[in-house]
Amino acid sequence: MYFTAPRGGRCACGPAKPVPRPLLVWNPITHGNDWLSLDMDAQNLYDLSPALRLMIMGLTVALGPLAWVWLRNKKAPVAQRLRVLTLLTLFLTFDLVIFGAFTRLTDSGLGCPDWPGCYGSASPLGAQLHIDAAQSAMPTGPVTHSKAWIEMVHRYLATGVGVLILTLAVVSWRERERNPSDRRAAPRSDSPLGGQRITRSEKRGGPISPWWPTVTLLWVCLQGAFGALTVTMKLFPAIVTLHLLGGLVLLALLKAQAVRYAQAQGEQSPVALHNALRVFVGVTFALLWLQIALGGWVSTNYAVLACTDFPTCQNSLWPAMDFSQGFTLWRELGAGHDGANISFQALTAIHYVHRLSAYLVFAAMLALAARLYRVPALRRSAQWLAGLALLQAATGLGNVVLGWPLMAAVSHTGGAAGLVIVLTGVVFSSRNAFDTVSASKLSASRLPA
Repeated sequence: MYFTAPRGGRCACGPAKPVPRPLLVWNPITHGNDWLSLDMDAQNLYDLSPALRLMIMGLTVALGPLAWVWLRNKKAPVAQRLRVLTLLTLFLTFDLVIFGAFTRLTDSGLGCPDWPGCYGSASPLGAQLHIDAAQSAMPTGPVTHSKAWIEMVHRYLATGVGVLILTLAVVSWRERERNPSDRRAAPRSDSPLGGQRITRSEKRGGPISPWWPTVTLLWVCLQGAFGALTVTMKLFPAIVTLHLLGGLVLLALLKAQAVRYAQAQGEQSPVALHNALRVFVGVTFALLWLQIALGGWVSTNYAVLACTDFPTCQNSLWPAMDFSQGFTLWRELGAGHDGANISFQALTAIHYVHRLSAYLVFAAMLALAARLYRVPALRRSAQWLAGLALLQAATGLGNVVLGWPLMAAVSHTGGAAGLVIVLTGVVFSSRNAFDTVSASKLSASRLPA
């Protein structure tokens, strides 16, 4: 099903009634008090005929960044090239997450109702007749020329990022094969028990373990599968939310690799933090992921406009809510757990839980930023953390009181992605201060008398 609210409108939550199986689309004339249906079952959901052409398109997208890295780092060692490529891939993946939010928020997720192409073609140019027919039948429906292009550009960018990650994995393993001695690992000097291990290549500034880009490659393949399910399952809320979370996990994996490269090449040293502060970082990081999941659930259920006032919701500090229906995770878009249209009270529950948890996460972010600011090596991360937390508060409030403007909604997703990158950097660039003290004592005990 397709269930959406036009920006500036209200949620489509009519009285409970059986939900028809054809795709349900917001009726712009009656503002959602009834439903328009569009039968998209005639289109094959999976059509792999354009797959090869899409792969070539992804390779074309990736050639630009790959050429830039090679030209700017001709004389640099392989490890340096891999680090630069990792940072560039991180940047492009961030852009991909933002464009994915734009795709979702412009209701373009079903602009091409099959996968991986568009009506069996590699671009909307080859699907003009199909798109014309769908757009003529429903000019404001899910399939229009502009929405088809937005959806396909998103797929092209995703394929290009996949090619870059594949390149990282292949080059990392080839470099490992050229240096067989790097397969052996030596204990880190900062670990008294040798629990953390580092390859000899890493110790002298070489490439990090190839398993990092390999895991990232496997993850991006899984992310692609969720992208396909997003289309073929008609924007199923749980799938779309998992697709969003998967994109942010991909950002975290690439950021972790970038930090490891910096440490391996001696450009960044692990920062010693007391155990209590390390725990605080971990708890805040976990709260961030929970809040992002709740925010994704709000967005994919189009529950942003269930509350249009602040700090109250529907002029109440505790409005009427249906938590059972709102947080039934496995259900179609626009449907409740009983198959009827989802109630307004359920959408209110989805929205308000996200808002209440935001207060806690916002306070934790600012408190953690204040603590990290006292650590000179993490001062810049603390500034980014505080700034992004304030951005999230501003854009979240703007979404509510300004009627969900597109710029604020996209910026809200970008702020969440930025917070993931910053906190991942803090997690992987720090270590327990106890380990540092223990390592120093161990080194001193080994000195000759």
